Amino acid sequence: MAGVAQLHDVVYVILERCPEIFTFCATKHEFLTSVDFHHMGQLVDIAACELTSRLYIGDNNWYSLTPSRICRVSADLTDVDLWLPRSESSDAFRLGKLSVTSARLLVTPVDIKQLLQFDADGNEVRRIQLPSSARHAVESPTGTFIVSYRNLVREVNTEGEVLRQFSGSPLISLSAEYIAVDSQGNIFVADRNNYRILLLDSQLALRRVVIDEHQLNKKSVLRLCYVEQSGRLLVASYEVDSTRRNLAVFGVLRQ
Repeated sequence: MAGVAQLHDVVYVILERCPEIFTFCATKHEFLTSVDFHHMGQLVDIAACELTSRLYIGDNNWYSLTPSRICRVSADLTDVDLWLPRSESSDAFRLGKLSVTSARLLVTPVDIKQLLQFDADGNEVRRIQLPSSARHAVESPTGTFIVSYRNLVREVNTEGEVLRQFSGSPLISLSAEYIAVDSQGNIFVADRNNYRILLLDSQLALRRVVIDEHQLNKKSVLRLCYVEQSGRLLVASYEVDSTRRNLAVFGVLRQ
C-alpha cells in the first residue's frame, strides 16, 4: 500500500502501481468510490490537511528523469491542481513520502540528504540538511522535525542539528519506517520488521508498544495515519512473502 490518509469522515487509499484513489467511510468502514488518476505518474503517497480541507498526492516516474509532482486535490477528488513543481527548472526532487502539519507540507525526497518544507501556497520555506537520506519525517508541534532513518528516530531543528534520538533497545534493533505525531508531540513509529507500533513521548523516550505483533498478525507496517479527534490509528500493512495488503483501524488509548 502506497499511502493512506483521512480527511473529515473519508479515508483515502492508494496502492502501488495503481492509478486509482479508493475512498472509504471512516465510521462505517464501507467502500465509497474510486477515482482514476491516470494523468499522474505512479502514485507514491497521500497526505491530508484538515485546515485547508485539501489532499496532497505525490507521484514518481521511476523509469525516467522526470521529477516528482505533487497535486493539491479537493476532498471530493474533483478539483485537482498541479501544486509542485512550479516550473521545469524548479523544485525538482524524487518523492519518497509526504506529511502535512499546520498547512505546511514536508517532503522526504529519495536519496537526497534533505527535507523540503513548503507553505500552503507552495512556496519553499526551507531545506533542512540531514546527515543521511531519511525514510520519513513530520513536523512536531514545536516546529522541530521528527525523522526516521530505518534504524533510529531523530529530532532535528530547522538547521538540521540533532537534538535527541531513539534507537530501540539493546535486544531489539529498531526498523523505523513511517511515523506520525499528535498535538502533544507524542510520536507513533512503525517498527516495520518487528511487526509493531511504538509510542514515544515528545523527548523520544519509549512510552509503550501500542500495537504488537499479535495484533498485527506479524504483518509489516507500511503507512500510518493518526486521527487525533477520534483517537484512531489507521495502519496499512502487508503480509510477508505475499502481495496482499491490509488496512486496519485501531483505537489508541491516549493517556
